[in-house]
Amino acid sequence: MKVMFEDLYDKYHQDLFQFIFYMVKDKPLTEDLIQEVYIKVLKSYENFKGESSEKTWLFSIARHVTIDYFRSQSRKRKRILEFFDWSEKGEHIQDSKPLPEDVAIQNEELSRIYTYLDKCTVDQKSVLILRYIQSFSIQETADILNFSVSKVKTTQHRGLKAVKNLFLDDQERGGDQ
Repeated sequence: MKVMFEDLYDKYHQDLFQFIFYMVKDKPLTEDLIQEVYIKVLKSYENFKGESSEKTWLFSIARHVTIDYFRSQSRKRKRILEFFDWSEKGEHIQDSKPLPEDVAIQNEELSRIYTYLDKCTVDQKSVLILRYIQSFSIQETADILNFSVSKVKTTQHRGLKAVKNLFLDDQERGGDQ
């Protein structure tokens, strides 16, 4: 078991880390979530049937762990909002966390694209990250996300269109956004 885990870790850790990081954009949180992924891998490896590649299986687990995190955050936010009556103050709380410093974004356009990805749906963001950042094939992306190939293609098309429209809108406003 130890050898198997070390092999998986050596082969896929960097890619898994990047995938989760692009989803949550927070290094300590990414480290916590990747740890959850590895715990799930260790608990369920004996049930891995080999119907997909190990990489596809690992990314599927990583995606589910990340989505579970987003769901739990949504529930927490909802409870907080129900506890406080924000409507009287007329204020909105906004998350102003910048991207972590150790992510090397080489130019302003690429930085904007990451911002635009955040404005896409979770499915669009997942597909675009897997296809264009992680370089998975359409079939591998479909396997990881448990989508049909046609759904991956449609989601990819819509996600690219959304990013393009956001980029064009930003250009029309002078690129200040």
